[in-house]
Amino acid sequence: MTTSPIERAADQFVTALAQWRVERGMTKKQLAARMGFDPSYVSHVEGRRHKPTEDFARRAEAVLGAGGMIWQRFQEYDELRHARGSTLHRDPPVPVQWLPPGTGLVVEQEIAELIYTDGAYRCRVRRALYNAGVEPVTRYLAKISVDRYPHDPAGSNRHHRDNPLTFEEMDVRALAGEGQAAEPMQWRVKLDRDAAKEIWLLFANERGQFPLYPGERTMIEYAYTVGEEKWGQWFQRAVRLPTRSLTVRLNFPETFEAQVWGVEASLAAEVPVRTPLERHTEGGRAIFEWSTDAPLLNARYRLEWRFRGAGAPVYDELGPAEPVLPRASHQMRGIGIIQRGSDLLRQRARHFQLPRETGSAQEAVTRLLTSLGRLEDLHEFSKGVGLAAIQIGVPVAAAVVRPPERDTDPVVLLNPRVVGESPELDEQYEGCLSFFDYRGLVARPLQIHVEHARFDGTRVVTTFERALARLISHEIDHLEGRLYVDRMESDSKLLPVAQYQQSGRPWDY
Repeated sequence: MTTSPIERAADQFVTALAQWRVERGMTKKQLAARMGFDPSYVSHVEGRRHKPTEDFARRAEAVLGAGGMIWQRFQEYDELRHARGSTLHRDPPVPVQWLPPGTGLVVEQEIAELIYTDGAYRCRVRRALYNAGVEPVTRYLAKISVDRYPHDPAGSNRHHRDNPLTFEEMDVRALAGEGQAAEPMQWRVKLDRDAAKEIWLLFANERGQFPLYPGERTMIEYAYTVGEEKWGQWFQRAVRLPTRSLTVRLNFPETFEAQVWGVEASLAAEVPVRTPLERHTEGGRAIFEWSTDAPLLNARYRLEWRFRGAGAPVYDELGPAEPVLPRASHQMRGIGIIQRGSDLLRQRARHFQLPRETGSAQEAVTRLLTSLGRLEDLHEFSKGVGLAAIQIGVPVAAAVVRPPERDTDPVVLLNPRVVGESPELDEQYEGCLSFFDYRGLVARPLQIHVEHARFDGTRVVTTFERALARLISHEIDHLEGRLYVDRMESDSKLLPVAQYQQSGRPWDY
């Protein structure tokens, strides 16, 4: 029996969903739990008894980290479905399961604002809450963390160990309700660490309790202060509850000449936010604002900034005494290169099933070559440059490497693995596009033998030497969830790029 284009598109969506579920080692029940759906719903979608909804596709993409594949298949299906509806008839409406079964609290609106005044940041968070569950809510968990040097974890840990965040300086305040009816909320410590705090905001005070009962709504607001010596140049919101609307604001003195950008980090990728920030001035203050509707569960939205004006606090990974320089990592992030700290960089890439997935492999390589071209417009890579698909949010076993000789075509690697290497090693400083502000001394073999696939599925073994061997080893590490810092000696330290003396020159052999 001949199938229609819309049926084929629906089949392709279900196939992608099932393949990624199996790839991640999840049962239907486990996937449903992570997505917040009833297990039977996932079974019905995979069994083609229920049609996928946008909400279902978005959550599946976020949980499975499919590099956009599940979402792409849904969009193809959805376009055909609506095209058919415009000429014939529309499918019966499928209810969007925005609230998963068993949902408790729902955030109908969150407005998070960070205000800089007189050497300190005051964070104020307002959340409109709805109890969609069946039990009264008596407390709300608020998480607070600081990271003075986010691109230097070791340095940041030392800094906060020597200068721990304290509740005394934070001046935590919380209210429930609005206007004259607002009630102060007591709070209780759940976690107290140097750079991280967790507190229970209680629907109670000295006058008694005021639980949020099923079906009721309220507004809560909490605020705290952190000095500029402990707050890094970032403000992040994590979506831990079903949320309808999220707004993030930064409020700085206009004289600071702040430059602000946004990053969205999900289980699938870390990319620039999809809508621009808005900026306006008011009373000598520069206010930056970004909003989104129906953000994905577990997504993280981060605003970052740098100050260019006189009198502004100075930030740099090397400490407040160092001059402020635009970071190369900001350029990399700006063109879609996932940065260190993303969980995706620690995942093992999925191998292609060739030749069945030739089309997907060709698409991944095309995206890599396009990104490589954009990279070379930003920076002159005298040592050569490589890029793994996982670094652009596509967790498949593909990479491209441009040798140091610029007139040489890039090497394309599919499903590569090192099958042999020389005993002779050499040490060289390496950089990584996923944290380009540093260089690290790494020992690697002078020669490697790599088994890899062609698009038609045939396997070949190629020998690479010296600089090309180092570049390709680096990219294969990425596909195995490893970074070059994992290969550095325990007593070796990262060198800030400002102190690196070999930029613009090839490796010396």
